Amino acid sequence: MAPASDVTTALDALRGGDTSAEDRLLRAVYDELRRLAHRQRRHERRDHTLNTTALVHEAYFKLLGPDHRSFDNRAHFFSAAARAMRQVLVDYARARGRAKRGGGQQALSLSALSSDPSDPNLLTDERAAEILDLDEALGRLAQLDARQARVVECRYFGGLSVEETAEALDVSAATVKREWRSARAWLYATLHRSPDDSGG
Repeated sequence: MAPASDVTTALDALRGGDTSAEDRLLRAVYDELRRLAHRQRRHERRDHTLNTTALVHEAYFKLLGPDHRSFDNRAHFFSAAARAMRQVLVDYARARGRAKRGGGQQALSLSALSSDPSDPNLLTDERAAEILDLDEALGRLAQLDARQARVVECRYFGGLSVEETAEALDVSAATVKREWRSARAWLYATLHRSPDDSGG
């Protein structure tokens, strides 16, 4: 991850009202956010439509919304970054779904934000549907076990390692591993349940 001192100093300055610290924060975390976004490629094919740079930019803009002054430290920031990436991917997947159903609206093109046109994209039509299903299931999981849902958010959407997730959520690596195993089993059962099982 980015050096804790650089990120924490920038976050402290933001909380103190120094808006120029936004630039320092971006410089401190940009490479790390790109690394997290690149990890999403493990789940993707080559014919994507949302690229890494666009995902990073959109997530960063969400992070600097009204709540950006509430980040306590680097771990808290990257935990929030995982949530922001989830929101960007879900929003984009919904936009793609609306465009697929008609309505004359063109799918949102976040790739226009990319300064690197050769950058591989991240989101396919098929993947968009999977992300929406996962987001819905995660919402249900959060009602049953909020920590497990946050572990999935950090690991899957944020691309954080076990150790990074442990730091972000202020728990042990062993706890993250245990919660990750349990959450994946629950999500697998939920996402692969047949329609006949839904009434139970």
